[in-house]
Amino acid sequence: MTNAAPAGLSRRGAWALALVATFTMAVSYVDRQTLAVLAPTVTESLGISEQGYGWLVSAFSLAYLVGAPFAGRFVDRVGARRGLLGAVTVWSAVAALHALVPGFGVLFALRIALGLAESPSFPGAAQTIHRALPPEDRARGFGVLFTGSSIGAMIAPPLATAVDARFGFRVAFLVTAIAGLAWLPLWLRVAWAPAAREVLDGRARRPDRPTAPPLSALALARHPAILRAVLAIVASSPLIAFALNWSAKLLVRDHHLLQAQVGGYLWLPPLLFDVGAVAFGHVASRRASARGARRGDPDRALVAAAALLGLAILAVPYAHGPWGAMLAMGVAMGGGGALFALVTADLLARVPPTSVSAAGGLTAAAQSLAYVVATPLIGAAVQRTGGYTVVLLGLGAWLVPGTIAWLAWAPPPPWSEPGSEA
Repeated sequence: MTNAAPAGLSRRGAWALALVATFTMAVSYVDRQTLAVLAPTVTESLGISEQGYGWLVSAFSLAYLVGAPFAGRFVDRVGARRGLLGAVTVWSAVAALHALVPGFGVLFALRIALGLAESPSFPGAAQTIHRALPPEDRARGFGVLFTGSSIGAMIAPPLATAVDARFGFRVAFLVTAIAGLAWLPLWLRVAWAPAAREVLDGRARRPDRPTAPPLSALALARHPAILRAVLAIVASSPLIAFALNWSAKLLVRDHHLLQAQVGGYLWLPPLLFDVGAVAFGHVASRRASARGARRGDPDRALVAAAALLGLAILAVPYAHGPWGAMLAMGVAMGGGGALFALVTADLLARVPPTSVSAAGGLTAAAQSLAYVVATPLIGAAVQRTGGYTVVLLGLGAWLVPGTIAWLAWAPPPPWSEPGSEA
C-alpha cells in the first residue's frame, strides 16, 4: 500500500486538514478547561463546594453525553466542513457568556449549553482524519488528533491565570473564548479548497472508502467493535477527567500553591498526553504497515504498554512536591493519550466509513458517561476524606479490568466493501 492522499488531495493538503482538525480540538479544550484552571477562584468567589464543583464538571459531560451521538449523525449527514464551522461559532459564544455568570445555577446551565455545543467537535475531527488520510496514516493521524485536546489544556492554564491575575476570572472567560475564534480563518482556508471540499463532503470516490449505507443507530450501538472500544474508554476516562479537572485544586490543596502559580505546572500532564498519543500512534502506523496482510489484528502489546503507563496515577499521592505530582500525573496522562489514539484508530477501521462520525460520537458519549459518573463521586470522596489519595488509588484500580477486557476480546474484522477482496 502507498501513503498517497485520496481523490486528488495532495499529501500536504491532507495533513493540513488533519492539523486544522486537531486545532479544532485545541479550541474546544481551551474553552472547556478555563473553568477547571480557575476552579479555586471561581468556586470560592461563587460559594461552590467541592461536590458542587463535581456537579459542574458533570453538567458539561452529561450534555456532551446526550449530544455526541446526535452530533455524530449530524456530521455524517452534513459533513465535517460545515458541521465544525457551525459548532465552533456557537460554542465560542456560549463560552463567552461564562463571563456574566452570577452563581451556581447559571453556571450549571452554561456548562450544559457548552457541552451540547461542543459535541460535534470530536465526531467532526475524527471524520476529517478518516476521510483525508489514507489507511496507513490513520493511527498516526489519530495520535496527532488527540494532541489537540492536550494542547488546549496546555494553553488554557497560562492564558487564563494571567488574565485572571490582572483582570479577574470573568475577563479570563471572555478572552479565552475570543482567542478560539482564530481557528475560523484557518478552517475556511483549508477546508474550502476544491479538493478538500470533495473529500470532506463525501463526494470523492476512492478505493479505500467506497460508498456504503450508514449503519442504523441500533446496529451501531450493538456493533462489537464499538462495545469493545467503550470498555477501554470507560476504563481510562476517569483518570483523564481527574487530571484535566482536579489538578489545579490538588496543587492548591495538597501543595499549597496560589491560583496564580498553578499555570506554571498544569502544562506538563497535557504535554505528556500528547507525547503518548503521537508516539504510540506513530509506532502503531509503522507496525500496521509492517504486518501487511495481518494489519487487521489489534496491536495488543502497544495497548498493554499504554495501560501500564496509566497506572502511574498511583504514584501521585506519594510524589514529592508539585513537580513530582505533575510528572506522575503526566506519565499517566501519556498512557491515557496512547490508549485513546490506539483504541479509536482500531475501532474506526472496523465500521463503514459512512458511520465514522456516528461511531466517534458514541465513543465520545461513553467518555462523557464516565465523566458524569466519576466527577461527582470524586468530589464527594474528596470532601469526605479531606484529600485525594483514596480517589487516585481508585482511579488506578479502575483502569485495569476494562483494559484487560479489551485485550481479551477478539475484534470483528476490519471493514471492507461487500464483495471486495479481504
